[in-house]
Amino acid sequence: MSGDSTEQAGLPAGPTVLTVRSEQDLLAIRHAVRDATLTVGFSIVDQTRVVTAASELARNAYIHGGGGTIRIEYPTRPGAVGLRLTVGDAGPGIADVDAALTDGYTTGTGLGHGLGGAQRLMDEFEIRTREGGGTTVTVTRWADR
Repeated sequence: MSGDSTEQAGLPAGPTVLTVRSEQDLLAIRHAVRDATLTVGFSIVDQTRVVTAASELARNAYIHGGGGTIRIEYPTRPGAVGLRLTVGDAGPGIADVDAALTDGYTTGTGLGHGLGGAQRLMDEFEIRTREGGGTTVTVTRWADR
């Protein structure tokens, strides 16, 4: 399987894009991501990891970025299928990414575990941010097939 052969793997051919602008959207995102984990065939433990990471990232976009989007995709590679989530917002960006990834660091009222926790829960983690230009976080979890 190549990176674009999702139809061969029995997966949705295109991405799903959801917006996060309210608490209700956060709940809808959790449900959509859980459904996506079932499509991929993740174990219950990996389902929980992915849904937790998605929830933390979407909540960050909602609280710190004023809302945003989450894109759900199904990348493939030889012998494996994955779930890739890209969460983006147009907020103020993150001034110090290293600090933001440190447990306990927060610019709000939360515990400061969201961004670093999402990084630990997923196999791949990429963050792009620019002060005043928003933040995009892309995470991927792989499942053997």
